[in-house]
Amino acid sequence: MSGNVSYVEYNKVTKPERAYKVLTVIIQMAGLIVCGIVWRMVKPAGLDHAQTRKVLTTLVYNLLLPALVLSVLWKAELGANSFYIALAAAAGVLAGLLLAYVSCRFCKSQSAAAGAIILAVAFPNSTYLGLPVLEATFGSWARGVAIQYDLFACTPLLFTVGILLAAHFGSAQQRINIFRELIQIPPLWAAVAALILNGFNVPMPDVLGGLLTLLERGVVPLMLFSLGLSLSWRRESMSYLRPLLPVVALRLFIIPALVLVVVDLLGMEGELRSAVVLETAMPSMVIGIVICDRFNLDVGMYATAVTVTTVVSMLSLPMWYQWLV
Repeated sequence: MSGNVSYVEYNKVTKPERAYKVLTVIIQMAGLIVCGIVWRMVKPAGLDHAQTRKVLTTLVYNLLLPALVLSVLWKAELGANSFYIALAAAAGVLAGLLLAYVSCRFCKSQSAAAGAIILAVAFPNSTYLGLPVLEATFGSWARGVAIQYDLFACTPLLFTVGILLAAHFGSAQQRINIFRELIQIPPLWAAVAALILNGFNVPMPDVLGGLLTLLERGVVPLMLFSLGLSLSWRRESMSYLRPLLPVVALRLFIIPALVLVVVDLLGMEGELRSAVVLETAMPSMVIGIVICDRFNLDVGMYATAVTVTTVVSMLSLPMWYQWLV
């Protein structure tokens, strides 16, 4: 039940070679992230990092990522595995919400901090880091895993349950229209269009396919560079380290372990199994910073969570890959 997995190619590669491969991938990903961090500090041409990040993420979110989603899902082999990927992703998010809530109650975290912690634990950086890591590690077929993982489960849960929780724990008084939140997501519209075209077996025109290929090439480097622009460390960040220890443990180790049990129960195997669990083991999502700011949650706590989990994931992701293969 591994979809696009080639067992012949998979078994030709030895375990040390696989471990070295993923370590090399992580180093390459880290290099692009470091470029963003350096840009943040140097500020070429006087461009502020926040302004630069907003321009890049807006471009990726509204044009390049929808092009990638349309290209991948239009040509993807959709079936039972798509349902299993979404189910595993939803299980990870819901387990994260529950475990983070229990952790916050046990630690008696303040409401604004609790909301930030719950979001940081529950939602992985499945696209901005997960997609390039999976693609570079397993091949282009794994892009479909990352996109289905995100758009079939994480994004809908984020803009429904996640938004409701943020409003509950935050102090901002806003009317929430869940339907409006969902229809304002360009990649989701691209996914719907791709699923319709895929379902009716509509062939992709060569001209459109070439255009989508040109657009999607910019997604991975700009995502990783923007992630580097988002990472920050201030003096007050030290005060967040202790409450973030459960976040690191849950986000990078416990939740992926739970999803590993789920994928085994679903019968996933081979590289598909490894890709889904590795996707679950990604650090906290970047877009949560925007949600925390919108609902007056603890933005400093969340930003530090993104930074810490991203740094630690540079070590934990190769470990997970080694365990999985």
